[in-house]
Amino acid sequence: MAQYKLLVAEDDTVLRDLYLRKFDRTIYDVRTAANGQEAIDLIAQEKPDLLLLDINMPVLDGFGVLEHLPKSARPFPVIILTNFDDQANRERGKAYQIDDYFVKKDMTIKSLVEMVERLIKRPGA
Repeated sequence: MAQYKLLVAEDDTVLRDLYLRKFDRTIYDVRTAANGQEAIDLIAQEKPDLLLLDINMPVLDGFGVLEHLPKSARPFPVIILTNFDDQANRERGKAYQIDDYFVKKDMTIKSLVEMVERLIKRPGA
């Protein structure tokens, strides 16, 4: 079975490790970045099949990453990771044409895995 390339940009070490453990290694090749600049550098080396992107990160935040990766130059889906379910961040995410929005404090890891599976396996993704 082919592996899907998943990039997780998350500054919280505990959450990064949790995401690494929850995505089946036989299905996903998971790379991680601790800040937005690392994410951009990793994407330049190899485009992922999907990007999990935290909004609040040091060096360069998630929206800064999206400014470097407009939808027209981004052949992969993006799921925003956030602790805040506020309308301003949702609207800003829509403006950057993100594919989905995951609120860490309100949703389960299982629902994140399902979200990734749905987006990564859809036609054209």
